[in-house]
Amino acid sequence: MRAPADQGGQDSYSAGVYTKIVPKERLEFTQGLSDKDGHPIDPGQIGMPPDFPKEIRTSVVFKAKGNMTELTVTEYAWPLGQMFIYSQLGMHQSIDKLAESLANA
Repeated sequence: MRAPADQGGQDSYSAGVYTKIVPKERLEFTQGLSDKDGHPIDPGQIGMPPDFPKEIRTSVVFKAKGNMTELTVTEYAWPLGQMFIYSQLGMHQSIDKLAESLANA
């Protein structure tokens, strides 16, 4: 990920492991902050607040809806707090970018 220029423009990395793949139905995986080579790093090492999880379990569920697909993304382990709010905002931005990309395909 790259932060906007007005927020410093720095690159951030994440890595994880797929724990379940059901084609056309479901993805489950872990994700966490990493260095550029994919090695996990402690969020506190890069200045993240104490409520930033070291690892986040995530599921993505695909459900056919006529000629469209409903996408449900769930991230687990975010404690309620400021980082939870930022996570939600970031996910909404990602989904908006995905929708725009698909609309232009």
